[in-house]
Amino acid sequence: MKRKPSWQLRAAVWIALYVALIALAPLPDRLILFPTTDRIDAGRADRRSIPFQGGELEVWTARSIQAQQRGEPELHVLRFYGNADRADRWVAAEAGMWNNRAVEVWGMNYPGFGGSTGPARLARLGPAALTAFDELQKTAGDRPIIVFGASLGTTTALHIAAHRKIAGLILHNPPALRQIILRQFGWWNFWLFAGPMAQKIPRDLDSVANARAIHVPAIFLLAEKDEVVAPRFQQLVVDAYAGEKRIIPLAGAGHNSPIEGAALADFYQALDWLTPR
Repeated sequence: MKRKPSWQLRAAVWIALYVALIALAPLPDRLILFPTTDRIDAGRADRRSIPFQGGELEVWTARSIQAQQRGEPELHVLRFYGNADRADRWVAAEAGMWNNRAVEVWGMNYPGFGGSTGPARLARLGPAALTAFDELQKTAGDRPIIVFGASLGTTTALHIAAHRKIAGLILHNPPALRQIILRQFGWWNFWLFAGPMAQKIPRDLDSVANARAIHVPAIFLLAEKDEVVAPRFQQLVVDAYAGEKRIIPLAGAGHNSPIEGAALADFYQALDWLTPR
């Protein structure tokens, strides 16, 4: 008759498996990042390739009508999108939003997204964002650069603003990643998984800490009924932000709702404040 393993042995095995899972598995990457590489029609946007960590970053650029007519932009916008979105889908259309200004929009695809070389890892987002910014800075020269992030893209936008000189920020539904993991998902697993997972979020992407270090003006676009990033977690970033800010509530809007109606008019007024002529 075989003897069953002692409870001490079973406990040791479970503890070893737990430690291995927490230490080795790239769980935050798998839970947060949703890369796609299928072809998307980028319209009239132009593709750039920037060397990055032995591979390349894919950046799509487009100019507003005013910038095309002038032959050069008066300001640049560096754009970062959500975790399931891509720059090639939006850059050309977004350049058209700035027709009253001569603007050139640069949109970066995260590592592992679109034509940017993988793998898709949270730890690569901060360095990739700085690499894209530094390349844009070479082109922009003395012209101002606005950094615009949506959802996950606000984490990279805030990282840039905390480490580079920019003219201003636009932040749409900013998540406080560590706090979301701990406060929204920690209770049901007694923080056994949520605690270590929160610690695995790179410091580069700690939006609350970065917000405390930034003093340039910022526009916050906050969806009232965000079903992905609860408003209370967005508010943590807003409250921590050290610079002057304009807050635009998006009444009745969900996470991916377009900016329209009165909120769009408020946004354009805020742009005049953020980028005075």
